[in-house]
Amino acid sequence: MQRYLSDLIYRDLADKMVFVTGPRQVGKTTLAKALAGNFQRPLYLNHDSVADRQRMAQANWASTYDYVMFDEIHAMPDWKSYLKGVFDTKPVNQSLLVTGSVRLDTFRQSGESLAGRYFRWRLHPFSVKEFLPHVAKPLQALEALLRFGGFPEPLFKATDSGRKRWQNQYFTDLVREDVLEFSRIQEVRLMRLLVDMLRQRTGSPLSFDALGRDLGLAPNTVRNYIDILEALHIVFLVRPYHRNVARALAKAPKLYFYDWAYVVDGQDDSPESGARFENLVACHLLKHVHFLNDSEGASLQLHYLRTTDGKEIDFVLANESGNATHFIEVKVGDDKPALALRQAAAAHPQAVAVQVVLRTPHAFDVAGIGVRPAAQWLAELAA
Repeated sequence: MQRYLSDLIYRDLADKMVFVTGPRQVGKTTLAKALAGNFQRPLYLNHDSVADRQRMAQANWASTYDYVMFDEIHAMPDWKSYLKGVFDTKPVNQSLLVTGSVRLDTFRQSGESLAGRYFRWRLHPFSVKEFLPHVAKPLQALEALLRFGGFPEPLFKATDSGRKRWQNQYFTDLVREDVLEFSRIQEVRLMRLLVDMLRQRTGSPLSFDALGRDLGLAPNTVRNYIDILEALHIVFLVRPYHRNVARALAKAPKLYFYDWAYVVDGQDDSPESGARFENLVACHLLKHVHFLNDSEGASLQLHYLRTTDGKEIDFVLANESGNATHFIEVKVGDDKPALALRQAAAAHPQAVAVQVVLRTPHAFDVAGIGVRPAAQWLAELAA
């Protein structure tokens, strides 16, 4: 299956080692194997396989392989030193691709440096833009994504039972197996409880104290658990926007799931619930930001804004200078520009202010704010 990063990764393989990270089952291995069609003699090695693990430890593959794929190599002890040696001694015409479901920056604090030896790409679930070749119109893409999520298996299976069965297995396996890389076995039950609690708290500033009380844990323990969930690409955090970064980091972040179809809004589990739609937009914006950062070397950041009088704007995009470039409010059906958005547009005329509405038929502008149908607006993002 052709993914939105396929051609760009193939281009980079000619110059350096390429790392592809992202959630489990987002399509990293499928993408890596699909790229093998561009080579004469590819080799796939998965660290989860005992035979492959032994072969990797001995590095005993022929120099005639022109494309070597290392899957989930982060589980190998001292994996950075290993890859440094492989890269520095490989034949000139041999391309190397490394995939992993754990964030690379989780491991950057120790061990050998791979500086200058790799390009990084972050693979995200399907978005409206990427799913468009499979449907007729942006609205059809958005409706399917809201219902089934953006992960390939449930999205292309396209049944509610298939989505629920996939989610049950996915989150059970993630918490039971992957969390053990970071934590102790007795904490797995608490982590699963935390995941279930968080699915009803997406889009709201996190209170680590409140979560700790509900779980019977210290707030710092909850922070550590969420750090693990973030490192495993189960959730991501959106922090408040402020030109003073230290002040922004001191405030509560908002949390979203990479699988927005897992999100519930109180008792509302419908595809068009406000919480699920906001989580979908958050994922689209993160994919947009990561794509521009990875492909162009940009330094865009995704935030949200809470004003001094308590009003909130769902999302803010900021450039490398910390200046806001976009203010984005997300609504299911309300196409009247929110007060906080109007105030931000007036105070920051250099930024684009837009209200993205799920159920509105037409785009229009009012008081410096663009009101846009969600499907078309999402389809025009970078990825």
